[in-house]
Amino acid sequence: MSYPEIERLSPNREIGGQEALGVLFHHSEETFEATIALMTKPESRVSYHCLIDLDGTRCTLVKDGDIAWHAGVSSFLGRTGCNAFLLGLSFAGDTRKMPLSSDQIASALEWLSLRWTFRGWDVSRMVDHRQVAPGRKFDLDLVQWAVLSQAIAQRFEAKSTP
Repeated sequence: MSYPEIERLSPNREIGGQEALGVLFHHSEETFEATIALMTKPESRVSYHCLIDLDGTRCTLVKDGDIAWHAGVSSFLGRTGCNAFLLGLSFAGDTRKMPLSSDQIASALEWLSLRWTFRGWDVSRMVDHRQVAPGRKFDLDLVQWAVLSQAIAQRFEAKSTP
């Protein structure tokens, strides 16, 4: 299945410079529409590369080559400032209150598959906000992160094994 995609570019970004060494997963806590509205306001000073709705619809807010403002104070792979080297992918809603939908997971896998081989990613380059900003951020819910990371591993590790 191919999920619908829309584009609503956020002003909250830096043009160019994104290394795209992996993906940082978030949840928005708000609805799809409310998150897009927030991300397209300059005063919010926050954005993701992509937002996925409950039905799997994706919204591109920042193009892959640009730096989205999604990580804040963060560190991963021995580096600080994850905005510059991790793409930000968010799920609409709050995974602490409602689990990821099967369409959200499938859409995320589809989005990843368009980039996985080209970017040379492996599962060690997939992380959630909680892990890069411990004690400051709490997304994704631990159980939902386990579900998502298992789906990623099943989808992509099987393809890379000879």
